[in-house]
Amino acid sequence: MAGRRPRQTPWRWERWLGWIVPLAMALTPAHAAERITLSYGLLERSISIETLEQFSASEDIPQELKSYTRAFTPEQVEQFRQLLRTRFDLSPVGISQFLYTDQGEALLEQLGAVVRTESGRSGSRALRAALVLAAFDPEGLTPLTVLQHFPLDGLQIDLTQTSQIVAQVQRQVTQTQRAIAAIEAEADESIDNTPSPNFSELPQLERRGSFRIDQYTFELVDTERDRTFAVDLYLPVLELNQPPPPIVVISHGLGSNRDTFAYLARHLTSHGFAVAVPEHPGSNTQQLEALIEGRAQQVTEPSEFINRPLDVTRLLDELERRAQQDPTLRGRYDVQHVGVMGQSLGAYTAFALAGVPLNRTQLAADCAATNTITFSLNLSLLLQCDVLNLPIPDQLNFRDERVKAIFAINTVGSSLLDRTALAQVDIPVMVVSGGADTVTPALPEQITPFSQLAIPDRYLLMMENATHFSAIDIPEGETATVTLPSELVGPSPAIAHQYLTAFSLAFFGHYLQNDGSLENYLTPAYARYLSQPDLPIDLVRNFSPGVLSLVEAIPLNR
Repeated sequence: MAGRRPRQTPWRWERWLGWIVPLAMALTPAHAAERITLSYGLLERSISIETLEQFSASEDIPQELKSYTRAFTPEQVEQFRQLLRTRFDLSPVGISQFLYTDQGEALLEQLGAVVRTESGRSGSRALRAALVLAAFDPEGLTPLTVLQHFPLDGLQIDLTQTSQIVAQVQRQVTQTQRAIAAIEAEADESIDNTPSPNFSELPQLERRGSFRIDQYTFELVDTERDRTFAVDLYLPVLELNQPPPPIVVISHGLGSNRDTFAYLARHLTSHGFAVAVPEHPGSNTQQLEALIEGRAQQVTEPSEFINRPLDVTRLLDELERRAQQDPTLRGRYDVQHVGVMGQSLGAYTAFALAGVPLNRTQLAADCAATNTITFSLNLSLLLQCDVLNLPIPDQLNFRDERVKAIFAINTVGSSLLDRTALAQVDIPVMVVSGGADTVTPALPEQITPFSQLAIPDRYLLMMENATHFSAIDIPEGETATVTLPSELVGPSPAIAHQYLTAFSLAFFGHYLQNDGSLENYLTPAYARYLSQPDLPIDLVRNFSPGVLSLVEAIPLNR
């Protein structure tokens, strides 16, 4: 039986808390300004930019800075120093384009409530200029170069607002940690009370299967929507008289492409699945590149929330047509038994196809409440609230009856998808969550929606230290459109990929291939068997009343 794993110190939430005030300082100082004024009510103190430059360039703490760092641990002081030096490889055009998108404007507005001009006005416009100028700097865009290029004579940091942000972030972090600890305890109880096999003696699901793979690429033209997109189709080479296998559709996330999850496509196909991977134009790598190069005005258009599930339905229609008309594809897949696997916006796509409708009234209420909040760790709300700009009805349902199971990684949609409809989902669901995800945070975007599911065949896989980017793969020979700092990528993505290959095979194999032997792998004990110290995981199927009351007591997106 799997043993109880040692409790881990959260990998990055603790660091975020130590950085909140320094980050507010680092993102807001001056070019012509020589000093930053910190205000708290009627009290004011200031610190020079030169002091921060000296601190960044040496291992010593300048005298002027010591009064600010007394409350820091040595580790937090060093983290602050490294933060000032952290380089973001973004082009001036790219950063400028993003800051003029709806999402960029919203972020600047939040920062501008804390960073003000000498006259007390929002510093959002000056921040935009400083960020763009810093991207031109030979040293690159770092928090320190932003300070050095701030275009006004002086600025103020509102510590009253900053303290409110810190308190809010502390509350969000504490709530998430409590929920993750409760999930671990739930898994512990299941492991202690349920017999389990010796998994080392069973087939290792993360290993490649025996099927050879045929791969096809074709372009799908949807004249009704004036939308054209490419599709990669992976097919197992079947033995004579083998029945056609079920299809798994993999829907990539925002800024990704068909190659991002090719490792999962090949793995599943090697075990006998047909896999189709569409590229969603308007929310793929090309869209992100167009934004960075100045050829697009938005990170993504809100219409992508409509187009993505329609892409999958149109793809299934096309696969059905081709199986009937193309002899080379006849009998190669079963389009009536489909699983959908997605990450981020792709996970939203999976839930939409499972029959959870868009709820405009709920979204409007959530977005109105969020506008009164200075800071939120849930960055995905910036995208969700954009859907209010679309002329759509109060309810919009994309249910495709051919979809029989969904596997949702870092899902987004806590405000957009109808929360009351989650209890009506009638197909198996696996939700994968990252405890260090600040784009689609675990608590509002995955843990709470999971608690609202009612179907018995539901699973929550919690990767405690994983970020929003842990599941993503950049194939050899390709380069990322945006190079992310290691803190955002998170620890050991290769381990996360191993978990996903194993659990996606167990899940779809059990529910689409009707392989009863795989049920043993969909257990807390198997998750604990696979779990590695750098990236601990737990799996639960439901919450006890105590855990459920904890989750229900937490205000959504607050």
